[in-house]
Amino acid sequence: MKGANMQVMLAGMKLQSPFIIGSGPLTYGAQGMKLLSRLGAGAVVTKTIRDQAAQNPIPHIHGYSRQGAMINSELWSDYNPRQWVEQELPAAVEAGVTVIASIGHTLDEIKKWTVPITATGVSAVELVSYEAMQIIPMAREAVRLTGKPVFVKLSPNWVDPLAMIRELEGCGVAGFTAMDSVGPVLSIDIKTRKSVVAGTDGRGWLTGSAIKPIILHYINALSSMTSLPIIGLGGVTTAQDVIEFALAGSHAVGLCTVLMLRGPDYLKKLIADTAHLLVEVGFASFSEATGAMDTAALPDEGTQQFSFDHTLCTDCRKCNQVCPYRAQHTGKKGFQVDRKLCRLCGLCISVCPTEALGFVPGSGQVGAST
Repeated sequence: MKGANMQVMLAGMKLQSPFIIGSGPLTYGAQGMKLLSRLGAGAVVTKTIRDQAAQNPIPHIHGYSRQGAMINSELWSDYNPRQWVEQELPAAVEAGVTVIASIGHTLDEIKKWTVPITATGVSAVELVSYEAMQIIPMAREAVRLTGKPVFVKLSPNWVDPLAMIRELEGCGVAGFTAMDSVGPVLSIDIKTRKSVVAGTDGRGWLTGSAIKPIILHYINALSSMTSLPIIGLGGVTTAQDVIEFALAGSHAVGLCTVLMLRGPDYLKKLIADTAHLLVEVGFASFSEATGAMDTAALPDEGTQQFSFDHTLCTDCRKCNQVCPYRAQHTGKKGFQVDRKLCRLCGLCISVCPTEALGFVPGSGQVGAST
């Protein structure tokens, strides 16, 4: 089956795929950025460039592979800005990489580094700050200093991450990255009784699949407020996740944690899987899926009943296990529901591994097909 068209346009940049490698360890320098571009990344965002190279605590990244999540207490780039300007950025640009330079975290740093960084030939700039009130003057100054697209990275840790969208649009920004990691968070090793990462009070920042529902909410809310392009970042692991981000309103999808936990080569599989799944669910391209979420309300319980396909049932009994009301029984012989107990919550359907269970329009009674 031929896959969907994965090329996208983003703020005037023609990208080979919608996948943007988020600012982090994978984009530590030119070598990492060139590798990811060869593997199919549409663009890469550098580690955040600041006045001084970071001295990261040891250890500063802890992975939860089974959960597809990480906690990190990492700071910004451990290369100084001169190395970026004189070596890393020119080497990546010369190799044909579409580079988005991450610059932060203060207005003074924007004033000092925007011009020399963009003079290296990078395609765009991304601004990041831990202080929400810094981002407006940073955006205004960056737009003034460069003719390149300026993206603003929003943080879920700000009191109201979407409060300044109109003002940022007025500054002339090209788009938004939604969002940054969530935190502070804490995880403790029970054997050592210490935090799993070093740093201030052992606190870190949560990334990966655990934050995906939070990020999806903000992407969808942001897409209703602006027509500017959105790079959705935070929690993507599978092709289904990618398409969810597109449906919510993402024009491109950021990746970081999943490629750290599964290795950079996973990017090739994710591109191929997404291209085929897009076609399977009815889209000829990634861009066609952007913003295509159906926002109509789900039918209420008065018009729903269960469907059950016994040919798909493996008798795993997960639906029985998760039912909090003890309302049902299923197996190869059929699916039965105690209509006095069932609330049609849908949990059993969501955990069914073969999609043997489902909802269909019905007569208003809790029903089942055997």
